[in-house]
Amino acid sequence: MRRGIAATALVASLALAATACGGSDSGDSAGGPVTITWWDTSNATNEAPTYKALVKEFEAANKDIKVKYVNVPFDQAQNKFDTAAGSKGAPDILRSEVGWTPAFAKKGFFLPLDGTDALADQDKFQPNLIKQAQYDGKTYGVPFVTDTLALVYNKELYAKAGIKEAPKSWADLKKAAATIKSKTGVDGYWGSTQAYYAQPFLYGEGADTVDVAAKKVTVKSPAAVKGYETWLSLFDGKGLHKADTTADAYAHIQDAFVNGKVASIIQGPWEITNFYKGAAFKDKANLGIATVPAGSTGKAGAPTGGHNLSVYAGSDKAHQEASLKFVKFMTSAKSQETIALKNSTLPTRDDAYTTEVKADPGIAGYQTVLPAAQPRPELPEYSSLWGPLDTELLAIAGGKKSLDKGLSSAETSIAKLVPDYSK
Repeated sequence: MRRGIAATALVASLALAATACGGSDSGDSAGGPVTITWWDTSNATNEAPTYKALVKEFEAANKDIKVKYVNVPFDQAQNKFDTAAGSKGAPDILRSEVGWTPAFAKKGFFLPLDGTDALADQDKFQPNLIKQAQYDGKTYGVPFVTDTLALVYNKELYAKAGIKEAPKSWADLKKAAATIKSKTGVDGYWGSTQAYYAQPFLYGEGADTVDVAAKKVTVKSPAAVKGYETWLSLFDGKGLHKADTTADAYAHIQDAFVNGKVASIIQGPWEITNFYKGAAFKDKANLGIATVPAGSTGKAGAPTGGHNLSVYAGSDKAHQEASLKFVKFMTSAKSQETIALKNSTLPTRDDAYTTEVKADPGIAGYQTVLPAAQPRPELPEYSSLWGPLDTELLAIAGGKKSLDKGLSSAETSIAKLVPDYSK
C-alpha cells in the first residue's frame, strides 16, 4: 500500500515539474533534446500533412529539438488555449488567428518577439501583416499564412452570359446576376449572412463596426447602415439567390459554386483546394478571382485574415529559444513556398511568391486582391464583435427582424464588449 502511495506521489511531482517548464507534456529527458509543443489549428485533412512533413525536416536539421505536433480544431483552439495559458499549461507555440493575437498579448500569454531571431526577416513580410501581429507597440507573432475575401466567379458562365469582366461595384454585380440568370438559367450570385462576409459592404461605404480612434460603436452609423442595406438587397432580385439561414449555409453555398450551380460568391483562399475538387473547376483556369465590388463611395476592400505563429510567455527559456528557432524555420521563404505549393494558401512574405507558386491560378489571383485587404484595428476585442452581428444578420436576412431592430440589438451587444466606447 505504501509503495502505491509513493508511486502516485512521484507521478504527481513529475507532472507538476513538467507544467512548470512551460508547454503541456513537454516530454524532455535529462541531457536529451528539448521537446516543444505546437498547437496547429489548420485543416487536419488538407493542410496538416504539409506541416507535419516540415516538422520532420526541422527536427532532422536540429537534433537538439523535438516538436510535439498537435492539431487542434480551429473552432475549439481559442478557448482551449485561453484555459491552458491561464493555468500555465499552454503549448509552447500556437498557430494564432490574427484576431486572437492582440487579445492573448493583452493577457500576457504571448512572448514579445521584437529583436528575436524569429523576426530577423521582418522587412520581408508585408507591413500590414506585421501590424496585425502587434499590440501596444510590440510584436507578438510572425505572420504565417494570410488571406482576404474576393469575388470568385465561374469564367465559363460569365462568358456564356456575354460578361467580359468581373463586376466592379455591387450595382454591377446585380446587373450581372440578372444577365447570367437570363442567359444560362443559373443564379449569378449567392451571398452569406455571416458578419465577416458582410464586412466588405461596410468598407465600401467607408465604415466599420467601431471607430477605434474615436472609441465609438459605429455599427449603426449612416454609412454602416447603407452598407448593410446593400448587403441585404443582394438576397432578393433576378439571379440573386435568397438567403440561406440554415446551419449548413456555408456548405450549401460552397457546393453550389464549385459545381456550377451559381456563378459567383464571396470567398477566401482557404477554399482554393476545394474549388479545384468541384466539377466546375476541373480546369483550374475557369476560376476567376477579383477584388470584392466597391460601394457607393467607390471604395472596395475586405478584411485581412490569416494566422501568426506565437510563442507562449509561460514557457521557460530553453523552450522559448527552441520555439523561436522553429518559428523562424516555419516562416522562412523556403517553408512558405512549400506550404503554398502543397496547401494553396497565401504566403505572408513577398519572396515566397516564386514563379512556381504563382503558377497556381488561385494563389496568383488572390495575390492581386491583397492590396485591397484592410488590416484589423489594434483592438483585442475586435474579432469578438462579429459574434453579435452573426446572430442579428441571420435574423435580418431571414426576415425575422428589420434591419433597424437587428442593428440596434447588435449595437447594444457590441457596446457591452467594449464598455469604454460610446454609441
